Amino acid sequence: MEKKWWLWGIVIAFALTLLSPLASPWPDGLERVAEDFGFIERAKEPLFKVIPDYLFPGVGNEALATILAGIVGVAITLALSYGLARLLRQRA
Repeated sequence: MEKKWWLWGIVIAFALTLLSPLASPWPDGLERVAEDFGFIERAKEPLFKVIPDYLFPGVGNEALATILAGIVGVAITLALSYGLARLLRQRA
């Protein structure tokens, strides 16, 4: 029987989205360094934002909006990874 280790990875990724509202509100490492060294103002906005500020638009409850944003992010990443893997497998 083929081991489905990747399936466990997907389950864990989706399960971790339930903990996303507990993530630290403090800036990440790169943002913190930019603040500490005073060049945060020079940062440019991205060309587009899929889910701005990790909050799913139109949801009033912030914790639920964060969880939904995580679920959508995991689903998009999974779909792109699967599509790329299929494309590369066909070429091989």
